[in-house]
Amino acid sequence: MDSDPSKIPVSPISFEHGLIHFAQSLTKGPARIVAIGSSTTAGEGSIPPYPGRLVSFLRNEYPNTGIIMVNKGVGGQEAPIEFHRFNTDVIPEKPDLVIWQVGTNAVWQSPDQNPPSFDETTKAIRDGLVKLRDETQADVILMDLQYLPAVLTPAKKDKAIAMVEAISELARDAGVNVFRRFAFMKGLYEVEQVSFDRLVDPTDDTRLHQSDWVTQRVACAVKLAIVDGVKKARSSDLAITKSVVGGHASGGSS
Repeated sequence: MDSDPSKIPVSPISFEHGLIHFAQSLTKGPARIVAIGSSTTAGEGSIPPYPGRLVSFLRNEYPNTGIIMVNKGVGGQEAPIEFHRFNTDVIPEKPDLVIWQVGTNAVWQSPDQNPPSFDETTKAIRDGLVKLRDETQADVILMDLQYLPAVLTPAKKDKAIAMVEAISELARDAGVNVFRRFAFMKGLYEVEQVSFDRLVDPTDDTRLHQSDWVTQRVACAVKLAIVDGVKKARSSDLAITKSVVGGHASGGSS
């Protein structure tokens, strides 16, 4: 599923599910977000990563609620190691929202870096989603791969697309949302005609890491998707309330 090609600027693909717990936490406050992942989350070089930018956007959107961002990114890691960090880095934080950025290093890393296999990565994502469901109250967002040259080479592209599709399927099976970064950045490249030279960190010879410009665009897109997810949750709650009230009124008049 790609971004809408008729829209410039390119918009993020909306979440399928309302962010029920996060919406509730915004009412009660403070709302706690845990971001876990690799260098996209932790940061690379001198470019501030998306979590700090995202929380600034969200605080501007919801100025009357405290929002706490806990960044648990570690560069170079992938889902199996991140899953094993849940007991120390995610569960104890009692998050209302977890953003788990996954899939890139299993595709990109060379054999001498001992990356996890495709199957090991998808199993860890599946197990992690079960753990988050069973041991937290959090809404969960998976963030898939970046659309950048390092994962689009002839040797990598098919595996990258397969990983994007697997992440989508795992999210669907678990009933959680995906921030479709691959599709969003593909839209920037193909629809807005933004060059890879602008999308890639100019100091990164591997052509894997995001530039400051696109990191800001991604953070803004995540914010837009979250705000839409909160609205979706609140609309659902309102519809349920009206249904209950209407049912009581109907019962009382019979």
